[in-house]
Amino acid sequence: MNNLTVGILAHVDAGKTTMAEAMLYESGAIKALGRVDHKDAFLDTQRLERRRGITIFSKQALFDLGPFRVTLLDTPGHMDFSAEMERTLSVLDYAILVISGTDGVQAHTQTVWSLLKRYGVPVFVWVNKMDLPGADRIEVMRLLQGKLSQRCVDMTAQGAAEAIALQDEAALEEFLAKGKLSAATVQSLVSSRKLFPCWFGSALKLEGVRGFLDGMASCLAPRLYPDKTQGRVFKITRAEDGTRLTWVKLTGGQLKVREELPVAAPEKITQIRLYSGAKFEAVQALSAGQVGALVGPALTVAGDAFGGEQAARQPLLEPVLAHRIVPTDGTDTTTALQKLSQLAEEDPMLRIVWNARLSEIQAQLMGDVQTEVLQQLIEDRFGMQVRIEDGRILYKETIAEPVLAVGHFEPLRHYAEVQLLMEPLPEGSGIILESLCHVDDLDLNWQRLILTNLAEKEHLGVLTGSPITDIKISLVAGKAHLKHTEGGDFRQATYRAVRQGLRSAKNILLEPWYRFRLEVPAESVGRAIGDLKAMHAEFEGPRDSVDSMLLTGTAPVSEMQRYQKELLSYTRGRGRLALRYEGYYPCHNTEKVIEAVGYDADRDAENPADSVFCSHGAGVNVKWDRVWDFAHIDCGLRVKEGEVVEESSPKARSTRSLDLDERALEAIMDREFGPIKRPVFTAVTRGERAKKEARERQLRKDYLIVDGYNIIFAWPELKALAKESFTAARERLIEMLVNFQAYRGGELVLVFDGYKVKGNPGSREDAGGIHIAYTKENQSADQYIESLVHEIGKNYHVRVATSDGLIQLAALRMGVVRESARELECEVRKALDEISETLASQERGGYKLGDLVDLE
Repeated sequence: MNNLTVGILAHVDAGKTTMAEAMLYESGAIKALGRVDHKDAFLDTQRLERRRGITIFSKQALFDLGPFRVTLLDTPGHMDFSAEMERTLSVLDYAILVISGTDGVQAHTQTVWSLLKRYGVPVFVWVNKMDLPGADRIEVMRLLQGKLSQRCVDMTAQGAAEAIALQDEAALEEFLAKGKLSAATVQSLVSSRKLFPCWFGSALKLEGVRGFLDGMASCLAPRLYPDKTQGRVFKITRAEDGTRLTWVKLTGGQLKVREELPVAAPEKITQIRLYSGAKFEAVQALSAGQVGALVGPALTVAGDAFGGEQAARQPLLEPVLAHRIVPTDGTDTTTALQKLSQLAEEDPMLRIVWNARLSEIQAQLMGDVQTEVLQQLIEDRFGMQVRIEDGRILYKETIAEPVLAVGHFEPLRHYAEVQLLMEPLPEGSGIILESLCHVDDLDLNWQRLILTNLAEKEHLGVLTGSPITDIKISLVAGKAHLKHTEGGDFRQATYRAVRQGLRSAKNILLEPWYRFRLEVPAESVGRAIGDLKAMHAEFEGPRDSVDSMLLTGTAPVSEMQRYQKELLSYTRGRGRLALRYEGYYPCHNTEKVIEAVGYDADRDAENPADSVFCSHGAGVNVKWDRVWDFAHIDCGLRVKEGEVVEESSPKARSTRSLDLDERALEAIMDREFGPIKRPVFTAVTRGERAKKEARERQLRKDYLIVDGYNIIFAWPELKALAKESFTAARERLIEMLVNFQAYRGGELVLVFDGYKVKGNPGSREDAGGIHIAYTKENQSADQYIESLVHEIGKNYHVRVATSDGLIQLAALRMGVVRESARELECEVRKALDEISETLASQERGGYKLGDLVDLE
C-alpha cells in the first residue's frame, strides 16, 4: 500500500482529538468511539492528558483509506506545547486543520497556518461543531478566505468545481475544455498548496465525517520514494517500562531489525515498533513512508537526519523565559539533574541545564500551562516534587565590530596559547566556528581540540553574563609545547581568549522580540496603538481585516508577554493577539537591565579573561588588557577602523619579558595571592630533610582518573571495536593508556563500571604501571570516582577524564581539573605519535632494542 503521514492540528478546544476519534471509527480502525470528556479517547494515552482533557504529546494511529495506509499524527493544540507540534510538521505529507465553527479562526490558528506554510505541508480544512448554535457556514468561509487563504474552497458547495478551477490557469483551461477536472489535477493542486479543500460537520455526532474521508481520499496523491535508505528522527520518548524509543519517518529505502541506524553515530536497531494508540506491533522492517519507533539507539536526538534527507530546520516557536527548578522533597541537585535530563532529551526545547554561576537548575518553558504540566510530569515519572519559579527573560549578547582575542595558559609544567578573530554576524546566525590556522603553525589535532573547546561550552558575555550569539569565531594562531602541553591547557587558553576578546570588544545586549498580529474592534484601535508605542513596538497599520482592525509588527517580549489579559479586558473579549518568537534584537533598555542584573565580569571566577604566564618557575596572572603585551606569537592580523587587515604571516614574536625585577614580581604576587609569607629557616637534621623531600615529591604526584566505559563509547576506534568485541575494546584502551602513562608519567587510575553485574564484588589490579578498578555491584563508576577524588583531591594534582555530565559536575564541585573524552583522545594520540616517531628515529639511527632497554 501507499504509505502517507497525515497530521491533525487545531487551536485548543476546536475538537481535534474528537475528530481523530471519529476518523478512526469511520475507517474501521477502532470499534468503539471514545470521548475526551469521558477520558477514554483512543489517542489520549497518557494519564496526565486524560486528567487535563488536552493533548500534550504527539501520538499516532494507523488506518486504511482507499489505497493508502495512513499514519495519523495527533498533535497538541495548546500554544504552550507548540514546540511538540512543530517537530511533527517536518515529517508530514498532509495536514488536517480543525476549525471550530463557533469560534472561527483563532489567533493560534493563524500561527499554525503560518507554520504549515513554512514547512510546505498541503492542508485539508475540517470545520467542526457545526451542530452548535451560532455556527454559520457562510461566515466561517468568509473568515477562512479572509484570514487564511483565498484558496480555501468549500468542497460541499454547489459550484465547487468552478471554484477549484479558478485556483490555477491550467486547471481552468481543462475545466473549460472538458467541463470537469480530473482527479490527478485536483491532487496536483492540493499537493502544490494551490487548493485548500474545506468540509463542514460535527465530529462528535459523526456528521459529515464519512464524506470528509472520501473527499480527502480522492485528493491524496501517492508519494514516490528513492531506493536509498534515508529519513529523519523527529522525537524521542520512553515507553511505560522505560524503554527509549527513537521515532523515525523513513523517506527512502528500508530499515531492518539488527541493522544500524545510519546517523552520525550509527547504532544497532534491536526492535521496530508500529504504534497505534497505546499498543504496538513489532515488525522486522520499516518501509519508506512509514513512521516507526526504534528500540536500540541511545544517542539519537530529535532532528537527526540520515541518508540524503535534509537536516531539520531551526524551530520557529521557541521559549524565551528561563525558569528555576527547585527540588522540594530533599532530592539533591545532581540526582535531580540526572532525572530531568531524560525530559530534556525528549523535548530539546526545554533546555534543562545546570547554571553554575547561579547554582541552579533551569528550564525554558512556553507558558503557565506547560509549567503546571511539567511539574506534574516530574512527580508522575520520577516521584520527585519540585517548585518551578516564575520565568526570567533570557538575554543574549553579541559584538558590534571585529576584535582579535588572545588567551595564554602557562602555569608550571603546562603551556598553551590561542589567538582568535571574533566577528559579528547577522541576527539569527548563532555561533559559527572555523580555523584559519595553517597546520605548519599548529598541529591539526590541537586545532580540532580548540574548535571542540569552543563548541562544547556556552560562552557568556561580559555585560550581564548572558550567552553570546551571532559571532563568527576563527582560530588564527596557536602554540603548544612539545613536552608540557596537555589537552586541558588548550581548553583554558581557549576559554580565556574568548573572554579577553569580549572584554576588548564593543558589546551589545540583545533581548527576545515577538512578532505579533493584533486584531481589535475599530473603536479600540487608538488604545492599541498607544499601548504598542509604550511597549517600544515597531508596527504597521492599522488596516481592515474582515471584521476588525489589524496591526502587525514586532515588540520586546519583556513588554508584551502579559498583554493578552489587558487586551481581553479593554476589548471585552473581542481582541485577538497572536505571538511568535521572532529573534534577538538590541535591547530597548540596556542600561536598566545591566543595572538590574548586577553582573561583574571581574568577579566571575568561572569565566576569567586574564591569562597565566610563567615567571621564575611560578604562574603569574596578567590582566586581560595587557595580555597582548606578553603574547608569544603574532597572528599577523590587525583590526583597523572596524576592518580586519592582514599585515604578515603568523610568527613567533619578540615578546616583552616576564622576568620582572623582584620588587615588581612581588607586587604582582601580593596583589593576586595576598601577602607573601617568608619562610623561617632553622637547622634540620638529614633525616628530617629526607622525610620532607619525600613528602613534597608525593604531594607533587599527578593523578589522572579515567572513566573507562565512557571513553570506549566516545572514541570512534574503540566504539567500533566494541561492536565486535567489548573485551577487545577494553583491552585496547588499557594498552593505549599503559603506553601513554609510561610516556607521560604520573599515576593513572582506569575505572570500569560493574554496577549491574550481579554478585560482582569489585576488584583492583595493576597492569603495566596503571591502576585498574572494577566497581562492585550497585556501585556506579561516577560514585567510585567521586569517592576517590574526595579522598585524594586535596593532596594531589588530580584530573578526571570523562564526558559524563554528572562526573564532570562532581569534579567541578570538588575543584579538580575536568577533561573531556575528546581532549584525552587528542592527548593520548599525540603521545602515541611521539612514541612512534621516537622509536622510528632510533631505528634509523641504528639502535637496537637491547641498546635502549635493559633486557635483564
